[in-house]
Parts: sequence; structure tokens; C-alpha cells
Amino acid sequence: MTEQNPRPQLHLGVFFTGVGPQLIWADPQAPSHTAFETFVEIAQVLERGLFDAFFLGEGLRVRENRGKVFDLDVAGRPDAITQLAALAAVTERIGLVATQNTTYNYPADLARRLASLDLLSDGRAGWNIVTTDNAWTGANFRHGGWLEHERRYERAGQFVEAAKELWASWEPDGVAPDSRAASWARPGSISPVERDSDLVRLRATATVPGSRQGRPVLFQAGDSDGGRELAARHADVVFSANTEYGKAVAYAADLRDRLSRHGRTPDSLRILPGASVVLGDTAAEAEEKARWVRGEQVNGVRAIAFLEQYWGADLSAYDPDGPLPDIEPSEQELDPSRGTISIELRSGKQTVIRKWRDLAAERSLSIRQLVLEVAPGHPSFVGTPSAVADEWTRYVTTRAVDGFNLLPHLLPASVTDIVDKLVPELQERGVYRTEYRGTTLREHLDLPPLG
Repeated sequence: MTEQNPRPQLHLGVFFTGVGPQLIWADPQAPSHTAFETFVEIAQVLERGLFDAFFLGEGLRVRENRGKVFDLDVAGRPDAITQLAALAAVTERIGLVATQNTTYNYPADLARRLASLDLLSDGRAGWNIVTTDNAWTGANFRHGGWLEHERRYERAGQFVEAAKELWASWEPDGVAPDSRAASWARPGSISPVERDSDLVRLRATATVPGSRQGRPVLFQAGDSDGGRELAARHADVVFSANTEYGKAVAYAADLRDRLSRHGRTPDSLRILPGASVVLGDTAAEAEEKARWVRGEQVNGVRAIAFLEQYWGADLSAYDPDGPLPDIEPSEQELDPSRGTISIELRSGKQTVIRKWRDLAAERSLSIRQLVLEVAPGHPSFVGTPSAVADEWTRYVTTRAVDGFNLLPHLLPASVTDIVDKLVPELQERGVYRTEYRGTTLREHLDLPPLG
């Protein structure tokens, strides 16, 4: 474990989600979101800013709206592990985290691919564990949408346990130290792994040894009860939507209580809620920029598509700058299995729409103005670099969080702003590293060594 700083240190990652409502891909300054050069530039900027990790989101099927491809959000991005393996060759320190699904992958195969990334990057790999709660993704696979929501977490738990056992199945000194040995691997140093349940069944032998950090660092987005339990049992890092200070404090207390029930210490898990940042030289400039960002994220077409999920009807004939639709929504509740753009509820749609109608009437809001008010995605931190640094210092020194997983709104500008303007302010306050003190992702995160 690396030498500890006496003051809590803020850990930062960037979550590159791909083309979607968060990222303003259509801005003239925005680079290509499929070109390798874009990923190289962002990863190297983050490494210059001493970030812990660069995360790639993963989509196994493009987003849909009312059963059709939602053209505004088609990502077309290469496989995350393939992309990160290429980035390992052009970076030196930054962690490389791949989002990978436990519902539609197979444990032995995915464990091998993640171990390969970890070995080839010399201990910089991480795995963002997701389950994917929708049937439309399942249609791409032989099993289809074959598990209920909570059973997906059951499979995820068993999947992760199998992967961890495979990664631990090579003894640390199992590989011959030099050519004088009688065999490349010491006899008996590699153990087969067997699992036999209704959700995970395998008999496998790991094909690659562990990296210098032992195994990939495990990340988990844990907001639901099932997600929090999975994180408390297995994750090294957890992120959530609980970014507001009060919610962050409550979330951290709940996670740490769960950790103790699983025999783990608070130091064994880092909490990095998702966050977006808009910086300006003055508070007024930052607020103006945040309004522009929000307006670009919720353009007219997106506003209409957002309401179509709730109305269950084609609303393309309506003017996004006009009043709410004058037709009644369908009786059918939102379908959480179809990959809609924003899933906030599984029942109670009619009540939500009535509240929206009342709000729109009270404030004379157009469709787009209403969606700007009610749709998720408002910037989390808006202000000068100094003000945001003060706020983040409060978060980390009170242990509300261990850091943030940042969602950029404009590339490369938003990450360059953070590296060039916000990082120096954090360093001045003593809550952010001034150099990497280790080489592995586990060391960057100041996680305890594996037992």
C-alpha cells in the first residue's frame, strides 16, 4: 500500500458514457466519438491531471424509443476491453475501467479477458460490474431477457465470486522466475475452479497469472438495495446518483453499515458518486454556461422523445416550444424492460403527468421548458474553480465521499477545464495528489492490499 497522506485525498475518474443526452456531441468543438485519437487525447489529459481512472461505458444494444432506434443516441463505439487495451499502450499510470455485463457474459470468458487487460496494462485494469435490467438488450443473446430484476443481482453475485476465484487460482509464485526452472509454471500452482448453481455453472482453469495488483479493481453502481448489497459484498469502488451533500452522507453511512455486516472495513471501499461540473471564471459566468449546457442537452427533439415515453404515443407533430400535448397519455405504465431513455418509475405514470400539467399551467411552460425542469441531468457542481474546490474539500474531509466519477458534457473542453483549473485548487487545499505515488489502479485508490 502507498504512503498515506494525513489528510483525506480526493479520488477522481471520468466516465465516458458515449453519445447520449449527457454529452453534447453535436457541438462544433466536439471531436469524433469513434476515432481512437479522441480516446487517446482524453486519457492523456486525465493522466496529466493525475486522475485515478478512465471509465468506458458499454452498450450491448443501441437505445430505442417506442420500439425504434433512437438516432440521437447511437454510439457505435468499439468494445470497451479492446479499446482500453489499446489505450494501455499510450498511457502509463491512469487506471482503465471497462463496463461489462454479468447477465449476458460468461464468467470464465469475461474473467480471462479482464485478467488479460490487467496483465497487459501492468495492474491498471478495473471492472465496472453491471447487470442490465432490460429485455431489449437480451434479444441480442441466446438466453434473451431471462432473469427477473433481483435475480440479476443474484447472478451478478455468483458471477463475481466465480471471477474472483479464477483470478485467485494462480498462486503468486506460480510462474517460474527464470529459465533454469524445470517447468514454466510450478506444478500444483494452478487450481481449477468449479461452480454448479442454477445461475452459474462452470469448470474452468484460468489461463493467465495475476497482475502486480493481483486482480482487476471491482466497481459497482449501487443505488438500489440489490446494488448496494452487491457493492458491500464485493466492490472496491461504488458510485451512485447520491451526489447532493445530505444524500451523499446518508448513502455513505448505509454503505459502511452494510460493509460491517459483511465483515469488511470502511477502508476497503471507495465511494465515488457520479457528478458533472461546469466551471467559470466568475459565478455568473458558470451559471450562464450551465444554462447553455442544459439547453444543449435537452434540445427540442430530445424533449419530445422524453414525453413520448410517458404518453406512449408519437408526439413528433407537436412543437417543443408549444404547450403540452392536448391528448391523453396511454393507460399503459412505462415499460422498464425496453430501454427507454430515462426510467424513473415503474408505476404511477398518470400521477406524474398530472403534476407536470399543473406545473406547466402554473408557470406557462412549453414542452421543452417543462422537460428542462423535470428531466434528470442538471449539473452537480457549478461555480468558479475555487468555489467548487472548497465544496469538494468539505465532501472529502467529512468522508461524505472519497471522490467523484465525473460525466463530461463537452469533450475535450470540460475535462481540460477540470485538469487545468480545478485540480490546482484542490492541490492547494491538500486534498489531491501532486504526483502518482504508485503504478497500479489499486495503489491510486489507496485500497488495502488483497488478503
